[in-house]
Amino acid sequence: MSSEAPVIQLQAARVAGAALLLSIVVGVVTVIFVTAGIDINLSADVEAVAINMLDAEQRLRAKAYLAILTFLLEVTFSIAILRVVFAHGAVLASVSAISGIAAALCSLIGGMAALTIAELLSVPNTDLLATEARLNSIKTLITGEYTTFHMGVIIGSLGKAGVFFLLLTSRLVPTILAGWGVFASLFVATTVVARDFIGVLANNSVTMAFILCNLIALVSLSLYLTIRGIRVSP
Repeated sequence: MSSEAPVIQLQAARVAGAALLLSIVVGVVTVIFVTAGIDINLSADVEAVAINMLDAEQRLRAKAYLAILTFLLEVTFSIAILRVVFAHGAVLASVSAISGIAAALCSLIGGMAALTIAELLSVPNTDLLATEARLNSIKTLITGEYTTFHMGVIIGSLGKAGVFFLLLTSRLVPTILAGWGVFASLFVATTVVARDFIGVLANNSVTMAFILCNLIALVSLSLYLTIRGIRVSP
């Protein structure tokens, strides 16, 4: 890479950083203010989540629209970061971008499920049997959302691992930042898969560990790209 990074590459890096940072902010806001008690991905209790949703029509609609925003931000990040790392590994960069967009689609599917449930709840209902049927429909939808979300986490984490690896080998960002990103992304992907076969890995402490590792990696990358862009002389 020359002593001066191409202006378009620097701009792409900053766009990628801003999109990633905004997607993190939207995710945190969604979890804290919108989906508390109605997010199946944060609770294994399908029955409790379904019951909570019966009185959460507006929050479900908000979740759906925020999912659209998250989708757009994730796609923006994937395309922008592709422009940044493409010259350092075209195949891996392309696969990582496709993985990121596929993961974003999984998130969008979750939003569609939330909007479907909201529409289901918007129909007036006073019949006890109808309520039970409605609950069963909600359980089916949120179970599908749960599986789709976790597939998205695996695909998206592998895609991010590819991005961090290219940033590491190209030295476009500090080695410790990129190296931690590779570790955190692979930690998430392997743990989410492995805990389906090794029960102890489903422990809350393990879940919090990989969430925290990943959050540190993503926030660090988003801030570096937004503020610095990329290194002009690795």
